[in-house]
Amino acid sequence: MLKLFTLALLLLAITASFIFSSFISIPNIAATASPIIHSTIIPIRHVKGITWGWFAGGFRLPNKSTDVKINCNNRLNNTSASGIQTKDYYPDIEPFQYYNSTANPHHIPPSSVALIGHTDQANHQYDLADFWKAADSGNLPAVSFIKAATYEDGHPEISDPLEEQTFLVNTINHLERLPAWSSTAVIITWDDSDGWYDHVMPPIINQSNDPVNDALLGVGLCGHAPLGAYQDRCGHGPRIPLLIISPYAKTNFVDHSLTDQSSIIHFIEDNWRLGRIGNQSFDSKAGSLMNMFDFSQNMQKAPKLFLDPSTGVPQK
Repeated sequence: MLKLFTLALLLLAITASFIFSSFISIPNIAATASPIIHSTIIPIRHVKGITWGWFAGGFRLPNKSTDVKINCNNRLNNTSASGIQTKDYYPDIEPFQYYNSTANPHHIPPSSVALIGHTDQANHQYDLADFWKAADSGNLPAVSFIKAATYEDGHPEISDPLEEQTFLVNTINHLERLPAWSSTAVIITWDDSDGWYDHVMPPIINQSNDPVNDALLGVGLCGHAPLGAYQDRCGHGPRIPLLIISPYAKTNFVDHSLTDQSSIIHFIEDNWRLGRIGNQSFDSKAGSLMNMFDFSQNMQKAPKLFLDPSTGVPQK
């Protein structure tokens, strides 16, 4: 069996903090003004020495002022194909900035390319340009979270599918040309359905009976949370795509296993032997992604596929 700890995992978040919305033990963190001190997978990674980073388009601020508010208000912006101007970096959907242990409030760049993924002044929070510096120098972190600039994230009104396609294709084409591709897996997913409602109601694996805040099914329709359980986490919610691109991904295959966003966390924990987060975190309930991979000894690696960023057509 393949030694999975050699795998580099790249998580492409297309529209916000896709990976944390389903496993954090405190609901509604985006509404919290001050940084949160709470249990996440990150302290476990620090203990185990796993290199990692969150790389967001526009994270590097253009001004050198010590006033964070001035810097954030003057961050880079772009105009989407639909004509809407947006800031490249969206502060409220950068999950690690909510935690004292991983926040980089002044958006300080890494002290060197060699230390990207390690703990230094950047505290694992980087601009997307830093990811490519690390990747092109053969220094990919073990786990990378990649967030597109707002105009490329596919969100209705502020982006569009073609800009999203351009970002995805350019990213994957670039990765496939690197020596590290032979031991890399890319997981692509979204933070929500963006209003395109699913016609199939998902199973309820986590109950809630809060008459004020339950909204997925309506008040009183999500069962009863066990005594001592956290409320307001009725789920699963609407289905979203999850794609895996890797030499070890099964080809021409659709997995029908029940998984969710925290299945990615579950995979990270298993691959690097980190253990579960605990405190009712959803990773303990999550289905496995392993059925989407083939790590057998005699497996034939999936071939590389390069696409045209504008059309999506395979390049010759």
